[in-house]
Amino acid sequence: MSAQSRYADLVRAFASERGVSHVTEGKGFGSSGQLKVEGRIFAMLVRDELVLKLPRARVDELVGAGEGRHFDAGKGRPMREWFVLDPASSKRWAPLAREAFDFVKG
Repeated sequence: MSAQSRYADLVRAFASERGVSHVTEGKGFGSSGQLKVEGRIFAMLVRDELVLKLPRARVDELVGAGEGRHFDAGKGRPMREWFVLDPASSKRWAPLAREAFDFVKG
């Protein structure tokens, strides 16, 4: 399944959540789509990779486990609370996106 298809599944999964919006225009971070809750991004597709906003400790844990890397918005400095899931990872997108949603919604 392509990254775009998997991302479209996430969009559908979160469509009924209160306060969630999907943005495809006015993209930041070079994304081709952003899922937001109450105006704040929790998941996005960047260069066909899933990028999630998670607590710093969780990002460090996932990176340490080899599941992905810290996100760099092109400024040469990784962002501490942003995680890029490795396309080869066996982690499922929906549970990680739920973690991001819960974190951002707070």
